[in-house]
Amino acid sequence: MGNRISDIGKIRNVSGEKRLRVFDGKKPAKLGTEKNPAVVSVQTEARFKEVTSIFEEKGWKYRIELEPDKPEDIADLTRLLNPLKPKIAEKKVGRNEPCPCGSGKKYKNCCGQ
Repeated sequence: MGNRISDIGKIRNVSGEKRLRVFDGKKPAKLGTEKNPAVVSVQTEARFKEVTSIFEEKGWKYRIELEPDKPEDIADLTRLLNPLKPKIAEKKVGRNEPCPCGSGKKYKNCCGQ
């Protein structure tokens, strides 16, 4: 590892946890693709088959670890099944526009006080 800024994002601490990443100007790969496969950890063989079938059905790339002694971690699968939806901000009412309550007055003279 060199002393370049791009190497800072790859540093891991002693316990193996990821540290803060530095923005390198590149767009991160979409989860569930070849460059960024979903990583899932399960405890039982039955759950392994169930999760595998979900990934195969959807066509996502994945890596499943069967670890009976560790708690189940399916955060990436949950994120893929329930993607975040963009919030649409409502347009603010201007001071001199008609009031949305329907009174016919300007907003600043009605509900905007």
